[in-house]
Amino acid sequence: MGIAVIKLVSTSAKDVVAIASQIKSIAVSLNVKSKGPVPLPTHTISQTVRKNPGKTGSHTFERWEMRIHKRLIEIDGSEQALRQVMRIPVPDNVQIEISLS
Repeated sequence: MGIAVIKLVSTSAKDVVAIASQIKSIAVSLNVKSKGPVPLPTHTISQTVRKNPGKTGSHTFERWEMRIHKRLIEIDGSEQALRQVMRIPVPDNVQIEISLS
């Protein structure tokens, strides 16, 4: 086959690391060549909002921040390994993108 590139994206770093370790253990158990997980840059989304929407009162602000964590894993595209990767239970906040090349 080819090489399967698996990209994991989530707002929870703990969930991304857990899924990446499961994929890595599948590759090790099946003796499939693998690279990663490579941590990609964390994207930070910040939003500043005024607490009091009216004209009167103090000018106080709240700062909200959301971080998006990403990992990249490459494994050889053996059919058995990819089937086991597809069976991993994935939480709702984790997105998996698999591309074959």
